[in-house]
Amino acid sequence: MQGRGNLIVGLDIGTTKICCVVGELSQGEVNVIGIGTHPSIGLRKGVVVNIEATVDSIKKAVEEAELMSGCEISSVYTGIAGGHITGFNSRGIVAIKGPEITETDVERVIDAARAVAIPMDREVIHVLPQEYIVDEQAGIQNPVGMAGVRLEAKIHIVTGAVTSAHNIVKCCNRSGLDVCDIVLESLASGEAVLTGEEKELGTALLDLGGGTTDLAIFSDKNIRHTFVLALGGNNLTNDIAIGLRAPHADAEKIKTRYGTCLSKSVSADDMIEVPGMGGREARKLPRQILGEILEPRMEEIFTLAKREVYRAGLENSIPSGLVLTGGTSLLEGTTEIAESVFNLQTRLGKPQGITGLVDVVNNPMYATGVGLVLYGAKNQTEKKFRIRDAHIFNRIVTQMKRWFKDVV
Repeated sequence: MQGRGNLIVGLDIGTTKICCVVGELSQGEVNVIGIGTHPSIGLRKGVVVNIEATVDSIKKAVEEAELMSGCEISSVYTGIAGGHITGFNSRGIVAIKGPEITETDVERVIDAARAVAIPMDREVIHVLPQEYIVDEQAGIQNPVGMAGVRLEAKIHIVTGAVTSAHNIVKCCNRSGLDVCDIVLESLASGEAVLTGEEKELGTALLDLGGGTTDLAIFSDKNIRHTFVLALGGNNLTNDIAIGLRAPHADAEKIKTRYGTCLSKSVSADDMIEVPGMGGREARKLPRQILGEILEPRMEEIFTLAKREVYRAGLENSIPSGLVLTGGTSLLEGTTEIAESVFNLQTRLGKPQGITGLVDVVNNPMYATGVGLVLYGAKNQTEKKFRIRDAHIFNRIVTQMKRWFKDVV
């Protein structure tokens, strides 16, 4: 990136839109100086299904961001989502050799915790430390410098399909961009919309996107559980298209303009115009029909997310409630349905902790893009667990060279 100081760019490759956010890091603050969006065509449920269409959409979003920020973009932090993402907890134990715990000991215990069998077709995207235990003393965030005999680590490992991660990197490379890191989208959104108190006390973040709904549970300032549900805003649009017998493009417009998840709150006199298909005449229908179509689907999404929270045994770990973000969360009545399903306080999450174009990005649909910039600002010096190589075989060769070097 040329022409500016320390720039960090977040590229949210979503199912319905590609969003590029440019942030400038100055005096510890992230100043948003540019944003570009373009409809996404080549993705389905968060996974690339058409590389050429995706590359074209990325280029247009990046060009728009470059024009607004007045700089050239060459490297990005990009998000990953999709039904192939799985997260699980693991733990490892090592003995301390010296008088106190060093950085090397922390690296050793994390390596011990991540030494789990992962299928060849899956890739580790994140290894997120949750807490350290020194001689049965739990709840330690940074054990370096402490005296102890035994060090234990609890970590959360996020894995994804190798092909999906590879295709995202490939699309960025074809657009002339280097990928600094691939970040789980719910983790990025959490950086943008959650407060420190919420992360510490315990909260559930639901990122309602176009193709997927991402769940992330935070507690004690760390991530406890991640889950991706392959349902999102596109399912709502399909329901409208089928229910009202309207073209898909028109169904999307109707959802955005008139969509509501609460039929009771709509006046019986409130009407909408539905365009006809194949040259048929447009029809006028009561807006309450939209609520009757969208309410069951939204309840289904929240019920499945709640089931996952209970399956993970974390229903008592989210006392501060639920935070909704993502474009689909803007639908009227979404927070009310979430509150009734989860029986928890619910709020809409908008990006915070930034300066600059705050008014432009003050919208849940930009949470992931802004979150990727904040994640990049926080983790740009760390080089662990990065997916940098454009080709998977390069990564395997690099890993094998490292092994042989250790052996020799």
